[in-house]
Amino acid sequence: MREIVFLSDSRIAEVPVKECAEPLVDLRTLEAVRVDPRLADEASAYAHVRQSVADRLVVAQTRLPRELRFLIIEGFRPAALQRRYFASAVTRQRAAHPDWDDARARIEASRYVSPPEVAPHSTGGAVDLTLRTSGGVELDMGTAVNATPPESDENCYTDAPDISPEARSNRRIMGDALISAGFVNYPTEWWHWSFGERYWAFITQARYARYGIVEDLTADIERT
Repeated sequence: MREIVFLSDSRIAEVPVKECAEPLVDLRTLEAVRVDPRLADEASAYAHVRQSVADRLVVAQTRLPRELRFLIIEGFRPAALQRRYFASAVTRQRAAHPDWDDARARIEASRYVSPPEVAPHSTGGAVDLTLRTSGGVELDMGTAVNATPPESDENCYTDAPDISPEARSNRRIMGDALISAGFVNYPTEWWHWSFGERYWAFITQARYARYGIVEDLTADIERT
């Protein structure tokens, strides 16, 4: 398994941001991809991503086998919601391991929930997705989307060795298409791919990230 750099790594927060002010666009307006409503919210934030992310998803879709489609689970996540998710994850880690300090609890929580200050979803630069057939049948990817490392025996890790050959092949097909369109994967989550935000910039050695944190769909884009 490749070396994993967690989102809690201080090097991620150190990546500078030059906000490009791209708008958040609604993926439900695109013919090329499908959006699943399982995480739908009242403001439909989940269906939005930055314009270049949407464009690259369309490119990646063209590089899948003709009978397959991306199924988008979640794109943009408001910053306030991300803060709640992460605080809850840290609290659970501290309760399960009372001997841990806050730093250790944050590192462990970040294996499956991003620290708010660097959260890819809160920039509009990340998307959680899986594969389905053109007829609507989801493919076997080895675990459910959003399975945590403890509940999946770490089979949610993209390069997990203990998954079926079929699931491994499906992850490779999806990954090859997304990588070819410029996305990077967060390696503890086979379903999480991003472009333009700090983690992407760190992995690709870009000089800066293009997207900073956006508070919500109606907020002005935070410029860095």
